[in-house]
Amino acid sequence: MPYLTQLVLNTPRLAAPAAKAATATLQPAFTVEFGARTDTGRVRKNNEDSFLAAPEMNLFVLSDGMGGLSAGEVASRLTVDSVAAHCRDAEADLALEFIGDKFAGSSPASNRLASAVRFANRIVYHAAHRHSGQHGMGATVVAVRFTQERMTVAHVGDSRAYRLRGQHLEQLTQDHSLVAEQVRRGQITEFEAGVSELRNVLMRGIGVESEVEADVSEECVMDHDVVLLCSDGLTRELSHCQIADVLASQACAQTAADRLVDLASQAGGLDNITAVVVRPTLRAGAPGSGARFFGKWFSGLAGQL
Repeated sequence: MPYLTQLVLNTPRLAAPAAKAATATLQPAFTVEFGARTDTGRVRKNNEDSFLAAPEMNLFVLSDGMGGLSAGEVASRLTVDSVAAHCRDAEADLALEFIGDKFAGSSPASNRLASAVRFANRIVYHAAHRHSGQHGMGATVVAVRFTQERMTVAHVGDSRAYRLRGQHLEQLTQDHSLVAEQVRRGQITEFEAGVSELRNVLMRGIGVESEVEADVSEECVMDHDVVLLCSDGLTRELSHCQIADVLASQACAQTAADRLVDLASQAGGLDNITAVVVRPTLRAGAPGSGARFFGKWFSGLAGQL
């Protein structure tokens, strides 16, 4: 096993338990309940999705691998482990060098998460070139990290992050896919994108090139927001209305994740399905607890700064 691959695979990782939701503390304002589940689906023989929950860092990561056979599984696991490893190393060594250029106007937490994604890209890229059986493998990634009252979202590819606020479900990420770009340019409709034979073609992925840039957004958190990370195996089977209904109706994060995966499987399960649900709740007596709303601090693609 190559050194780089072994280094990351040996990194400890924490996943949400299957039976009940777990909690992590966001000092000083929030506690976070989270739940997660991944499923092979009804068609695929192996699961190329991976997720990681690192509550001690308030970090949640999801990746969808590509490359066929076992390569996709390796790529997605390397991706989530590498993101966590870089963030963990940065906590142990505050002087740890950032990988790539910092985004002007973004917080240290956002720049660190972007650096972690670039680190993961290097790990997967080098692993793919060291093993002939893994040549051409790659992955998507979407990661969220909470820092006090703020949440940073970083992503590459077409795995998504959503936020349910009240009854409104908002997609926080924009797919890096050919059909998504065509929709943004007005060349095709959302419906046409959903049935296109080119919907699997990504414009950006982890490990595909030696360097990659993540899109990063940063927002303040509102009490009782619900955040969902998911692979495209879920979003291709369920509508936004179905997703919003589950997130709004399930009081437990783990129950919500289970329900989303079950519904996507029942709808066809043509791909691997993964859902990570995170529910921040404002601590009693925390600053702003009367208003229950912090307002938007910053939002937008850091790559456009």
